Amino acid sequence: QVQLVESGGGLVQAGGSLELSCTASGDTSCISTMGWYRPVPGKGRELVATITSGGSIFFADSVRGRFTISRDNAKNTVYLQMNSLKPEDTAVYYCNADGPDSACDYWGQGSQVTVSS
Repeated sequence: QVQLVESGGGLVQAGGSLELSCTASGDTSCISTMGWYRPVPGKGRELVATITSGGSIFFADSVRGRFTISRDNAKNTVYLQMNSLKPEDTAVYYCNADGPDSACDYWGQGSQVTVSS
């Protein structure tokens, strides 16, 4: 079992910045990819950004150029630096960790990000 604990988030004005972090604990040996998702009404969760243990990164078009993702493999921690935030970025952001084994798929508790206009 893997536990994911998120921190960060909060309230910021449009154009501001926030950072989220997510630390995995427990049996983390199965994890290869860590990332962040946020819900989209009527569409489930949208992938925001992911990073593999080897450093391969993917961003959603909506955040590319504004958000950065990084990872400290030694600390089993992933970070999401969110810059130039927009009101439409307002959401609960969920950390995810998964691996090649389908049983290795874990979610954090969610972090509220609110961007005021």
